Amino acid sequence: LVLLGRQTSATRPHMGSSQSQDTQDTKPPPQLGKSGKKICCSCPETKKPRDECIVTKGEEHCGDLIEAHKRCLRLEGFKV
Repeated sequence: LVLLGRQTSATRPHMGSSQSQDTQDTKPPPQLGKSGKKICCSCPETKKPRDECIVTKGEEHCGDLIEAHKRCLRLEGFKV
């Protein structure tokens, strides 16, 4: 709608059209582990205890749980 020669948000062109974003956002697909999951979703059985320990006790007291989670991720095929 144009009123007295002014453009409204309905008629004004949008900045940063989606066409230019489509050509710039060419990210490779996420790496998947052997179970078909991304790293963030892999090894929940070691991730949860590790995270709880870090939150409650601090990272410096959770080395064994951190290493167990890293081992699990390596078995999934991730390089950590």
